[in-house]
Amino acid sequence: MTGLSDTVALDDPVGQSLGGHHAPLARRLGGAVTYVSGVASFSAVSAEQGSAAWADLAKLLGPGEFADMFSCPVMPPPDWEPVFVLEGRQMIWAGDSGPDPSRAEFGSGVAELGAESVPEMLDLIERTRPGPFRPRTHELGTYLGVRDGGALVAMVGERLKPPGWTEISAVCTAPEARGQGHAVRLLRTLIARIVARGDRPFLHVAEANSGALALYERLGFETRRHVTFRGFRTP
Repeated sequence: MTGLSDTVALDDPVGQSLGGHHAPLARRLGGAVTYVSGVASFSAVSAEQGSAAWADLAKLLGPGEFADMFSCPVMPPPDWEPVFVLEGRQMIWAGDSGPDPSRAEFGSGVAELGAESVPEMLDLIERTRPGPFRPRTHELGTYLGVRDGGALVAMVGERLKPPGWTEISAVCTAPEARGQGHAVRLLRTLIARIVARGDRPFLHVAEANSGALALYERLGFETRRHVTFRGFRTP
């Protein structure tokens, strides 16, 4: 398993994912890389190439397009329009071994979600707003859900995958289904799956989301660093 000291890939999780596990989902030009349309809006630029990499990204995306730079520490040229700034944390799972998937509460009532579930997933995302999610986002990794009376009421999934790590994302529960432990059961199930294949779970959370921060800490996550998420529009 990845050691706690082996976290350098998490300094650039988007670039590391697109250069490795998610390379088949990448669009690349010079010093810039981004996900294919419909999967995600996350982009990364080479810090070493400076303004040339930002010019590559502008060409790659096209004029007036949105670039979600995630936690990229380098800033674009002044003609890039700021869209949003959000303070957050990057948290890593600090357990030595995964939750025991044989225990009854793990996986009980949990189902894998595939392409056929995308309309329901998009509807749940729209109702709960856990973060960006597109029609092909489910291709980034495993997505799990809980149904009640056939309706999808809770979900969790995998997003960025830098070497040795898997990001947990899209944690959401419908308002009418909250307080029933769905999120905890889904998270424990996904953590167990990630650890079983030799990766370590990590995630990102908005600093203002105190409820989510408390939940993740109870499940064994600890803050690795504070980050600033930024989005821009190309010239």
